[in-house]
Amino acid sequence: MKYLLRNDQMHAADLATQRSGVSSETLMTRGGEALAYEVMAACDLVMRNRDVLFVCGNGNNGGDGYVAARIMLGRGYNVYVYAIEGTPSADCAREKERYNGPFVKKFDVAKVIVDCIFGTGLSREVLDHYRYAIEAINHSNAYVVSCDIPSGLNGDNGIALGVAVKADRTVCIGGLKIGYYLHDGLDLCGEIAYKDIGIEITEHAAFLAENEDVAKFFTKRPRNNHKGNFGTCCIWAGQTYPGAATLAFSAAMMTGVGYVKYVLDDRSADEYAPTYPQIIYVKEPDMSAEAIAFGMGSGISDRTKDELKYLLENYEGKLIIDADGVKMIAEMGLDVLQKAKPDILITPHLKEFSTISGHSMDEIRSNPTKIVYGFSRMCNVNVILKSSSAVISDGQRTIICSRGDSALAKAGSGDMLAGYIAGLAARGLSLVDAAMSAHYLFGVSAEMVADELTPYCCTAQDLLRHLPNAIKSLFEGKRKSLTL
Repeated sequence: MKYLLRNDQMHAADLATQRSGVSSETLMTRGGEALAYEVMAACDLVMRNRDVLFVCGNGNNGGDGYVAARIMLGRGYNVYVYAIEGTPSADCAREKERYNGPFVKKFDVAKVIVDCIFGTGLSREVLDHYRYAIEAINHSNAYVVSCDIPSGLNGDNGIALGVAVKADRTVCIGGLKIGYYLHDGLDLCGEIAYKDIGIEITEHAAFLAENEDVAKFFTKRPRNNHKGNFGTCCIWAGQTYPGAATLAFSAAMMTGVGYVKYVLDDRSADEYAPTYPQIIYVKEPDMSAEAIAFGMGSGISDRTKDELKYLLENYEGKLIIDADGVKMIAEMGLDVLQKAKPDILITPHLKEFSTISGHSMDEIRSNPTKIVYGFSRMCNVNVILKSSSAVISDGQRTIICSRGDSALAKAGSGDMLAGYIAGLAARGLSLVDAAMSAHYLFGVSAEMVADELTPYCCTAQDLLRHLPNAIKSLFEGKRKSLTL
């Protein structure tokens, strides 16, 4: 897993590095050199182009740009600088003075544009001449490289502050920022090239889930085995919307779990067994099962509340509470989580989490890692906040899982995710590892489905169909990574 940092943590690491004896000038030189290397590589990509425009602001980001521009000028590139009006910082002013190439006031001089306007510390809406420059970059049809972060993107939460650069590549200098992997950051950063310039990272806000973090749970199985070694998961759901339960247990069957049981309540197994003969149909939940998933398509009623209350008070395994189950927790009060017997994972989307946590949706969007982490600690539960990226926490570690595609934005994908988490948890994974692995694999599956069918034409069942290929890709080097 890679560390992800908030802006304040990146700033503290930068200051600590300087206190250790590395000057700001040295760090800026290293940052500019790293940026120049990536821009030269981009020039080779764009038909061996030699014309480059640097758009430089007045802070350290602009200073990095002037260093890179000077280096590329010395290597024979046709370099131009568009300097944003304003008073530069001391470091930026020094590097601007050292640059001896041409300045321009237009954007159509090069096929490669380097965005060095704002760094990660931006927290206000982009206005005036800054907005003009960013919009000009976005309308240029050039290949765009952003220095450290696309200008206008909030580094803490990935929200565009009015307008932001859409980059083809972002050169990350010093430490990966949370905002790369949340909200608008997923669409604006392009490929992320990480460059270590010697800044010592002492604290972090979250981890980024990667291929190897999931692959370790899908290693080769010994042949001398039987189904009893791989656990039992139970799906208790679908009283109101039976299709939700069908999707959940269909996903659970693909986790490698030994047994999948489905609680039918008053319904007959005859309507399911011909199509799903692998499922064990039971009238009561198996309280000895390693994991139970509850709430998908259940509806909210006194009966289902009693069922959930029964699990909270009596079940001692891993309990995944999804959909209507999460809504019932909000009605019952958070103390039922704090007093509950099972190890619990709740799986809310943004609106559900707002209801259960008491935070507004805007507050959660602005600081998802902190709020999810704090809620997890307060209630002693595991949380997966489902969105374009998932934020997962057990109150000890927080993980961001950024794999996926808009193909996931279809009815039924959340039901399958809950069932898949239950199957993995029954196999022995912790609830956080199960949630991370399930979201990661469904994300990879969504990418594959989007390539095959487009995001418009796929259904939840198409996601399920590609899960085996997603698992295979963990070992076949076919990962499509955002980070180089």
